[in-house]
Amino acid sequence: MKLTILIFSLLTCLLAQAQTRPTAAPTNTTSGGRIQTLDSVAALVNTEVITRIELRQRLARIERQLTQQGVSLPPREILERQVLERMIVDKLQVQLAREQGIRVDDTTLDRTLGRIAEQNRMTLQQFRDRLEREGIGFASFRNEVRDEILTTRVREREVDRRIQITEADIDDFLKQQQAADNSTEVNLGHILVRIPEGASAEVIAQRRARAEQLLSQIKNGAEFARLAASNSDGFEATRGGEMGLRPLDRYPQLFIDAVRNLKTGDITPVLQSPAGFHILRVIEQRGNANPATTQVQQTRARHILLRNADGLTDEEAQRRLNDYKQRIDSRAATFEDLARRFSRDGSAAQGGDLGWLYPGDTVPEFERAMDALQPGQVSAPVQSPFGWHLIEVTERRTSEVGNDRKRLIARQAVREQKLEEATEDWLRELRDGAYVEIRLDN
Repeated sequence: MKLTILIFSLLTCLLAQAQTRPTAAPTNTTSGGRIQTLDSVAALVNTEVITRIELRQRLARIERQLTQQGVSLPPREILERQVLERMIVDKLQVQLAREQGIRVDDTTLDRTLGRIAEQNRMTLQQFRDRLEREGIGFASFRNEVRDEILTTRVREREVDRRIQITEADIDDFLKQQQAADNSTEVNLGHILVRIPEGASAEVIAQRRARAEQLLSQIKNGAEFARLAASNSDGFEATRGGEMGLRPLDRYPQLFIDAVRNLKTGDITPVLQSPAGFHILRVIEQRGNANPATTQVQQTRARHILLRNADGLTDEEAQRRLNDYKQRIDSRAATFEDLARRFSRDGSAAQGGDLGWLYPGDTVPEFERAMDALQPGQVSAPVQSPFGWHLIEVTERRTSEVGNDRKRLIARQAVREQKLEEATEDWLRELRDGAYVEIRLDN
């Protein structure tokens, strides 16, 4: 079974303000007074270090991940520098999050770990045992997940506020939807040759030449994913450049225009954006109904919610919900009555009724369980970020997407288009402003 290790989209950001560099690597004093280095330093990142042990552990994990994807591994020293750069990016995100007072409490972290185990079809203990067999300490993994939550939150705060969406943007998007078929889902391979902030014309020309050289290698038969893993400055480099399957209209407009008429396996010429030079490969394409213009299935559902924040353990919440389900199935009580009495959601006063729901209106865990039910069926207990749910589907219908809904979907699509570019721009600015010293050659 493939183990899901990276569980959040690792959109990366960096600390913009240089800070005082550390004066020494971590040390330990022996009983004789002799100073002994605990671990050699791979890089200094503002006031913190990344050790070579940490780098070796992450490198081994990335090598396994690329091998599972069928990607030929680049030379180890080249991949090592790519992985180290990714770790530097992660370290800077966490530093910035902590500076801003962002915290992840143990309850949130434990709930996230439970969901990761569930996604891998294991109990938390089984998942922990599997990590240990893979040579990954659970405490280390737990800290890594905490850091990934921190980086997600700091990105949402820092990058999202840069994105401005006007009504004119939405109007333009809807016009493009009518004029072109953006209904295809596409997985793109991406190689980025980054342009530093404030780069001279000479540096820009050098970066373009590097991108053109990579494109030439691809055309002469070099493996795209291997080149991406060893050369790309994009945050998806350690995934072989894969950006993931998504609707075409969720990519930046530059990418949409470049790949719209390409077939699977085709490569774009070198593209330029403020972030740098891009090469794209169409890895996969799938037909997909256009959500902005077609009919959709709506579900009317109700639920009973029990929250861990109220002092309930997972086991107690599940036990109570199973008891409620048994009483509903035996007609000893109605769903509405139990929801009014016990649900910890704002819908309790309406007997748990959530009204008519569109796809995407609820969190994925809830939606998956809801979609698996027939009208009149009641689910088993379902866990989501909000707690534990008992769900009943009461009705389903197919309806036209109203104008307000179309504009909401369009706003989300425009935001995703701008998010990629805004993130790359922010990365470039922050990376160039951070103090980083790489010591691999020492």
